[in-house]
Amino acid sequence: MSPPRALPRRDIHHAVHYRFGCYRPLAPLPVPVDYSLTGTEWEEDFRAAFTSWYNPLPRLLNSQRNLLMKSAVRWFPHSTDLANKMHSAFMPPANRLNRKLAFLLFLLALAPAVSVAQSWGPVQIAGREIWPGESLRYPYGGETSFESAYLDAPVFVARGTNPGPVLCITAGVHGDEISGTEIARRAFSWVDPASLSGMVIAFPMVNAAGVRTGNRYMQDRRDLNREFPGRSDGSVSAIVANSLFTTIAGHCNYLVDLHTGSFSRNNLPQIRVTGRDPRALEIARHFGVGIVIIADGPPGSLRRETGDVGIPAIIYEAGEPLRFNLDQIAAGVRGIESLMAYLDMTRDSKSTEIPESRIYTRTSWVRVPVGAGGYFFPTTEMGQIVTKGDRLGTIVDPLTDRQTKVEATENGEIIGMAVAQIVLSGYALVHLGVSHR
Repeated sequence: MSPPRALPRRDIHHAVHYRFGCYRPLAPLPVPVDYSLTGTEWEEDFRAAFTSWYNPLPRLLNSQRNLLMKSAVRWFPHSTDLANKMHSAFMPPANRLNRKLAFLLFLLALAPAVSVAQSWGPVQIAGREIWPGESLRYPYGGETSFESAYLDAPVFVARGTNPGPVLCITAGVHGDEISGTEIARRAFSWVDPASLSGMVIAFPMVNAAGVRTGNRYMQDRRDLNREFPGRSDGSVSAIVANSLFTTIAGHCNYLVDLHTGSFSRNNLPQIRVTGRDPRALEIARHFGVGIVIIADGPPGSLRRETGDVGIPAIIYEAGEPLRFNLDQIAAGVRGIESLMAYLDMTRDSKSTEIPESRIYTRTSWVRVPVGAGGYFFPTTEMGQIVTKGDRLGTIVDPLTDRQTKVEATENGEIIGMAVAQIVLSGYALVHLGVSHR
């Protein structure tokens, strides 16, 4: 932060030593302004000086004193016009009439700052106060106890200097889906609150203990993505779900939930979204990965429950669990950048060409036939278009050498597939996108 150029040093001292036209000099500044300082040191110095000017203001502004004192150091550097108006109001007028006029002009000049500060001031996120222009990373919990270790997930918050929508990003709801955690980290790392309109709240490791240990489920062996909106008096999973859901419902305008394939399955980059909310469908399309699947999601899932309270929500699915899939990570970061540009959250955003989306309204799974378990070896590629009867892979019984062909049950595009592994009856092998519009 640098000193506001609209208030040179000699004029600041005019403001300090005159009480809006009253020629009785005020007491010297308790902490003189040192213009050789930079960053937070200068901000603290300026705050002390501003306090000494501000205390003599008439009682009309007493109720706004604390708010304006805090907002001054944040808003002045971004508003030269406002600083110039305040500078004019601070200068000693020639007579009593000019004093009244100057004070009136001061109030008028201050009104926009009060309005902006009140409507886009600090917010409380997970027990921390975040001011416009700040970017913080801190633990979501804060309590020190044996059970609080389950609530130690990190939260990243960047609050822009300008009002705008609030985008929430969640990852690591399933602890083994680690690519999403890296997408959230990378996407947040380039967010500059000075040029951001709105706020980004990222929960990069919702199931933090699961991410650290590679465990898909919570410590109580529950699937967290079936526990939302949760309960404050329930199981550990229900408490974590309730804590996260309360924050999302209270602050977020849009939600992106980051996932990968499950149980050694790989997903082609795709967006899953409800077909009941046109706003959600638009952000799904502007994410820009080209494949959109219309599905409400299971009850208790974060995306479905968030959508049910009126917040447009999408899932980005890409890659395998327990692996960092770099291409899919890069595609996820580009998708978040594209979405933020669409929501006008970033300044001077380069126009992103959105590919034509294949919007699938129906998908189907090809599964292991009953009694045909063994070693699965796929013979097709992700994204391949297949027709009914095409060979997708082979299952070999290692004890009898019997081979079972895995065939497409209908025409479609391969949007998800199991990697080579041991499989049993009924296991989902290949995910086909079938009907699209």
